[in-house]
Amino acid sequence: MSGPLALAAVRGWPLRIALLAVGYGAVPLLLGANQYIMSLIVAALVIGCVALSWALLGNLGGMVSFGHSAFFGVGAYVSAIVTVKAGLPVAAGMALGGAGAVAASLAMLPVLRLRGPYFALAILAYAHIFRIVATEWTSVTGGSGGIGNIPLLPAPPPNSFGIAMGGKTVAYLVILTIVLLFALAYRAIRTSHYGLALRAMHGSEDATRVVGVNSTLLKGLMLMVSAFMAGVAGAFNAHYLNFLEPDYAFNGVWVTLPIVAAIFGGYRTITGPVIGALVVYLLDQLVFKALIPTGHQLVLGGLLVAMIIFSPTGLLPLLPSPRKPASKPGRNDHA
Repeated sequence: MSGPLALAAVRGWPLRIALLAVGYGAVPLLLGANQYIMSLIVAALVIGCVALSWALLGNLGGMVSFGHSAFFGVGAYVSAIVTVKAGLPVAAGMALGGAGAVAASLAMLPVLRLRGPYFALAILAYAHIFRIVATEWTSVTGGSGGIGNIPLLPAPPPNSFGIAMGGKTVAYLVILTIVLLFALAYRAIRTSHYGLALRAMHGSEDATRVVGVNSTLLKGLMLMVSAFMAGVAGAFNAHYLNFLEPDYAFNGVWVTLPIVAAIFGGYRTITGPVIGALVVYLLDQLVFKALIPTGHQLVLGGLLVAMIIFSPTGLLPLLPSPRKPASKPGRNDHA
């Protein structure tokens, strides 16, 4: 790392530490007793987790997906089934939920030869197929009746570390940790030589093939990583809500809201999709819904259009950055 970039990274650490302190300390202490607000923040972080996985696939893999609800739903069902019917711990069930989403992505590998809207629509078709399977396979999934009594996230003793550790606070800390780990994984991939090859593919995929880069393999790997992230988010959500049914697990909202959040926050950044999810969802639920109970999401749509027109790179690049040195021309990836 060059001197200016190393200095910028050092300058960024106080801000990162402050954000971690706010996330793990201030939010539970100040808002832990407000179950409604905490539930909204948890929902926003779930959306942010899916948005992060969607952005990873779009930014590094160069693929726009309209079918992330497939990974979300498969992960939720796998985790619910193995914990309810096999009695596995919740943590193991969530890991297997992510693995199940990866298995679902393997069935989608043939569509990697498609590009642009054709790939996006093909993935959307898979999401509908998985929803139909979950509805019809009643002996395993419970069909349209769904699965109830899904084990909840294990709760620590109340008032741990002076914090009122209610169910919403525990869920918040768990999903916050998941999002943080996935963001670190995203960063590690982006800064590796695989990330360099993936970014080079954006300029010319044919040129990278000439120098020996297996673009199909790299795209497949990004699809699987993205699927794992969305699958774990779905698994967490199933244990958080304690109930699951096909129309909810594979609902289009798990596609539209993450895309809106990622674009709003800046899908070419790592933290942008998560910040976008928090801003978009909390604004919608706390402000727009109070002002316009019916049709409040129209305001959200207008806000997104304005963001695309006035700041196509999203919200995050508009915020003050601790990085003083200017990035090299042509580089559009940020932390």
